Amino acid sequence: MERRHMSAFALYQTVTADLPPPAKKPPLQVAEKKKKKKENGVGKVSTVKAQLKSERKKKKKKKLLKASQREESLKGAAEVSMQEEECVNGDAAGLDALLADLAKVSNSRERASKLFQWLISPIPAKSFFKETWEKKPILVQRKNPDYYKGLFSCAEFDRILRQEDVQYGVNLDVTSYTNGTRETHNPPGRALPYTVWDFYESGCSLRMLNPQAFSSTVWNVLSILQEQFGSMAGANIYLTPPGTQGFAPHYDDIEAFVVQLEGKKHWRVYNPRTEDEILPVLSSQSPGSCRVSDATALCLFSSPANFDQAEIGKPILEVVLEAGDLLYFPRGFIHQGDCLPDTHSLHITISAQQKNSWGDLLQKMVPAALEIAMEEDVEFRQGLPLDYLTYMGVQNSDKDDPRRTKFFSQIENLMKKLINYAPVDAAVDQKARDFLHDCLPPLLTPEELASSVRGAPARWERGQVMDVGAQITTQTRVRLLRAGCARLCSDGEAVHLYYTTDNSRVYHKEELKSFEIKAENTDAIEFLIHSYPKFVTVGSFPCDSADDRITLAELLFERGIIHTAEPL
Repeated sequence: MERRHMSAFALYQTVTADLPPPAKKPPLQVAEKKKKKKENGVGKVSTVKAQLKSERKKKKKKKLLKASQREESLKGAAEVSMQEEECVNGDAAGLDALLADLAKVSNSRERASKLFQWLISPIPAKSFFKETWEKKPILVQRKNPDYYKGLFSCAEFDRILRQEDVQYGVNLDVTSYTNGTRETHNPPGRALPYTVWDFYESGCSLRMLNPQAFSSTVWNVLSILQEQFGSMAGANIYLTPPGTQGFAPHYDDIEAFVVQLEGKKHWRVYNPRTEDEILPVLSSQSPGSCRVSDATALCLFSSPANFDQAEIGKPILEVVLEAGDLLYFPRGFIHQGDCLPDTHSLHITISAQQKNSWGDLLQKMVPAALEIAMEEDVEFRQGLPLDYLTYMGVQNSDKDDPRRTKFFSQIENLMKKLINYAPVDAAVDQKARDFLHDCLPPLLTPEELASSVRGAPARWERGQVMDVGAQITTQTRVRLLRAGCARLCSDGEAVHLYYTTDNSRVYHKEELKSFEIKAENTDAIEFLIHSYPKFVTVGSFPCDSADDRITLAELLFERGIIHTAEPL
């Protein structure tokens, strides 16, 4: 008999501890598979999975026993979300239609703004960045399961496993969290459906680390959003079996947008424990183990340290996300999510703002400022007092010595002078180069494809080369392919143009792309950058001659940095 769909709250109201659900019988194929593995002496993975299944059953029963205790708190969360519903409930066309409409928007910055507004709708983006961004979590409940339809699905997950080279530990993690212990169960090699879905049936969660490398839709969405954030836009996909939890309570070093795609998930969000954990530099893990891996953007979230429930206190937000809902929380907010007993959960976490703080900028600027100051200011080169080791340092920190006061005064004086030597623009350009290297390449719209080098008509046909002679003239109108696809930077000796159009969808698979710009052409590059989104004629480039203008335009066109107003 087909089970009638029930919401999480209805399920909690109807299920009692005296009536636990029947244990799920493993599929025959899985049972046979485990039997064969044991017969062949390959029983380690099977043993792990059997233990996970046993723990899963115990955990599921425990959850149901606690249902009545959780009911009141969840009802409270429901009341809060229902109060918010009037201001955040929204409806939207399908994602495919939205992306098709956005492809018609000429300005890529405007395109990014519109897509971000759709992501958090109906919360106005302006108020979000003023009142919520980096400050507090926010919840959007839409009662519209199709709102994010088309972004990603379990069917797409399965297709990727079958058709793409998905590697354990690189593209996919198999995880579990039982009895307070978080474990990763990655075997070596390629992740194939036969084994991956067996892990899933055994109660393991699946985390796809770089869906943008395999899904054109995720790639498209992230490549647009990165212009909104001004930093790498990354993503992970999480698929969790019913009645399980894949990760321990932890916090991340990214701004997280949790987009519920299928099923439901019970989330708890907690305040940072201390001032030191507000907007942290690293995730909650051992120092030095943080890593970022594909986000071309992947944002690969490192395995976080476990927190005990006693360490994190009571949640400030507890809610069940359903398909079409959105949960945002800043870096540093501890969170955990567990799956309800009656359904799986599929969500994508979109991330931004990793290593993009004022402190990260200063880390690039201060060493350069000090180097310049030591070259130009004799006061920075004067020797330290001969006896400074006798009154400075930790062993002397409790001394009441006037020489210490004088020493600190001199340090303060030099620090104040240091700002005069700070190469702020050069440090910003260093950050910009890092960002351009992190960026996904643009997924071209049909119009961009037809008017760029990638859609040029040159081809081999009927035994000969066709349509090679298309020429750029001084009357050809051109502009940058995207607003942020190129940046002019100087290293003090030469000027280079850095660009993203040849980047890989795999994070840092390719070196940062750039080429040197002649000094006489820098004004023309700046003219192009500042003219966006307008098309300008090649003849209007501020170069010395018409030949120089055409040569520069051809170079930029061949690199995919500019496109023409009309196909050549």
